Amino acid sequence: MTPTYPNLFDHAEADVAIRRIEALTPDSTPLWGKMSVAQMLAHCNVAYDMVYTGQFPRPNPLLRWVLRTMVKDKVVGLAPYPRNTPTAPAFRIKDARDFSHERARLIAYVRRVASGGASAFEGRQSPSFGPLTAAEWNVLFSKHLDHHLTQFGV
Repeated sequence: MTPTYPNLFDHAEADVAIRRIEALTPDSTPLWGKMSVAQMLAHCNVAYDMVYTGQFPRPNPLLRWVLRTMVKDKVVGLAPYPRNTPTAPAFRIKDARDFSHERARLIAYVRRVASGGASAFEGRQSPSFGPLTAAEWNVLFSKHLDHHLTQFGV
């Protein structure tokens, strides 16, 4: 059976994701992995930071080709992420983070995606993968978020 992921472009489905985020507490502990809950929230924010802030440099052409040919299908495909999957350096959060701040940022990003809707993402350039469909963007955001919320039991 192929997994399905919430449509974060839909306000009602985004609200379900937000309720899961709100169920986290500073004391939430992972079922697997090494990140604290605040680090996990910061980690999830990186995907949205890449889209909305441009604070991360775009990979060089050779690395973009590697990412498109070897990584893209794992990120935007429907297969769930295995536990403890290695992540790109920009997504590695090693320092302490403020739980409340990171949670508020993530909720704001989920709301922003829902408010923009699918049309804001259809054909939008990914810094790593080139143009993606709205459906691919949704899987990128939704699968990643679901993976880490499940990691923390919500």
